[in-house]
Amino acid sequence: MRTVRGFLLYLSRYCFILEVEVFVPFNGGQKFDGASVMAAYGQTQYSPALQPAGPYTPYTHHTQGYSMPSYNIKTEDGLSHSPGQGGLLGYSNFSSTPPSQSLYSYSHTHGHPPTPGKEEGVAARRGSDGKLRGRKRASDPTPPLDSDIERVFIWDLDETIIIFHSLLTGTFSSRFGKDSSKAVSLGLWMEEMIFNLADSRLFFNDLEECDQVHIDDVASDDNGQDLSTYNFGSDGFQSPAGAGSLCLGSGVHGGVDWMRKLAFRYRRVKEIYNTYKNNVGGLLGSPKREEWLQLRREMEVLTDLWLTQALKALALINSRPNCVNVLVTTTQLIPALSKVLLYGLGSAFPIENIYSATKTGKESCFERVSQRFGRRAVYVVIGDGAEEETVAKKKNMPFWRVSCRADLEALSHALELDYL
Repeated sequence: MRTVRGFLLYLSRYCFILEVEVFVPFNGGQKFDGASVMAAYGQTQYSPALQPAGPYTPYTHHTQGYSMPSYNIKTEDGLSHSPGQGGLLGYSNFSSTPPSQSLYSYSHTHGHPPTPGKEEGVAARRGSDGKLRGRKRASDPTPPLDSDIERVFIWDLDETIIIFHSLLTGTFSSRFGKDSSKAVSLGLWMEEMIFNLADSRLFFNDLEECDQVHIDDVASDDNGQDLSTYNFGSDGFQSPAGAGSLCLGSGVHGGVDWMRKLAFRYRRVKEIYNTYKNNVGGLLGSPKREEWLQLRREMEVLTDLWLTQALKALALINSRPNCVNVLVTTTQLIPALSKVLLYGLGSAFPIENIYSATKTGKESCFERVSQRFGRRAVYVVIGDGAEEETVAKKKNMPFWRVSCRADLEALSHALELDYL
């Protein structure tokens, strides 16, 4: 146990000294006093959270009619970066040409490009129970078992890690004094890229009505067939009417043959994610890659490096040997995976650590996460919405509210000093 007095906390426009006592910084095996840490950073448990923004009406794609100032710091990849990014966006990972691939025969009615094949040497990884066995890092060839994880950080996605929905509704621009037309335009641009990637590469046309909570929820229906020459476009798969009630992975299934084809698609999505999570540019190909990089740069300018701050916190957690990041989002699983890839979050979240609460709600997902990592682990919830805060309170999990970029800065500060 340590006592820390008088540390400097910088929060966006505010700079002040807090003289507090923060007990029990993170030091494996010690008891975690979440309330003291949260209170030290102004995170009062559990006041009403910001209400989610209202629904928006999708727009048709725009013609970009504005320009943004270029960043003035360049890296070895020749792309301009904003000050303070420190490579967190990982632009240097993107090659100018896609890696060598063996294409699957997969066609859509809307003329999308074929689904890219798996790179040689990248094997599908799935345990007999479909669980992730720790985070795989080059510096850690023997990652910990789920049961050995000491601290689990459960993240919300939209308006916590990424800014997306609030761009479309105008909430972000009105709250932070940004150009509303520019914000909406960037939001629409990203929306189009998200669904284009989901449709053309991640089988969303096939899987939209058969959403799953987790990527391995239908893995038990997969017979392990080699998919290297499998033709997804001509296998006769078609989401049946009422498929949403058949495909929750809760014991009510469709026909065996149809469920096997469904499982093949989710296995292929998993392979694509694992192959391209650090090389999204290779998945998109040219000219989409260049368009995506431009969009990412402009969104970081508009949001004052919001994503960069989130990535810093995620990286700090991932650097710890027995801590893990888990994502629980109300977005459907396939579009959620598309978002994670396009926002450069693939290295922060192994696909096995991503859960969609669209059909079951966040409480059910939190329960699954708790069962997976066990009672010994400490759970910290990070989000902006009332639902995750309510569930955190019910389960006695510390809740870190993100309502502005300063909250992410404070989170990184607490993590750097091992208070969380």
